[in-house]
Amino acid sequence: MFTLSHLNSTPPESLKSQVLQMVVDYFGDVSVVPLLPSNPLYQLYQYVIGYEVHLHLQSMNAETEGPVQLLLALDDEDPSRVLGFALYLPSPDDAAACSLAYLAVDAGHRRQGIGQALLQRVLAHRPHLELACAADKVPLFEAMGLQVLAAQGAQVLMSSRDYRSSGMVAVADLAPVFASTEVRQIHAYLLKQHGQRAMQQAEKQRDAHLDALALQAQQLVDERLPSRALH
Repeated sequence: MFTLSHLNSTPPESLKSQVLQMVVDYFGDVSVVPLLPSNPLYQLYQYVIGYEVHLHLQSMNAETEGPVQLLLALDDEDPSRVLGFALYLPSPDDAAACSLAYLAVDAGHRRQGIGQALLQRVLAHRPHLELACAADKVPLFEAMGLQVLAAQGAQVLMSSRDYRSSGMVAVADLAPVFASTEVRQIHAYLLKQHGQRAMQQAEKQRDAHLDALALQAQQLVDERLPSRALH
């Protein structure tokens, strides 16, 4: 069994490190650029997504409705162990709305209701929840009560309501991350390890993969919302 813990300030290092490790371990499930491990850029994007979540956690300011909120599912037998987490961003100008940035559950504890419990607790705080996910994740969130609204690039926009919130939601600015010394060093290492031709091919593979995901997202939306596809 598990217990949910709602945090509005940066979690202790022991819990924070588990959340970050989960993001890296399940990169393919939670990233907006879900590259395959065979792509040489995989390590680079793993670092970027981990750093993005790190920035979110560091920005938690102990306010009940602060810019970042974190829910943890903790193991009842070992409360220091994180079994899953949900990180969401409350809208500052729509008291009912939020954006679910990340939701992940330990692979060994899936299908035990943890994801559903995390999502329901977020909805208890912010009933108008929106998220974006790859097309293959849509059935999972539909089973949790969310509905498809639109295609959004390589992802499908889903919501707990049948319309988008008019409120604004803060997002991390990743431009400084990609321009950081660490990312440049990782890219230089990968370039040295794989060669320029392989890295160029990796970028083409990434772009082709995102194009394929965008097509899947649009096809799914057209299937779910056929009336919109006619307009």
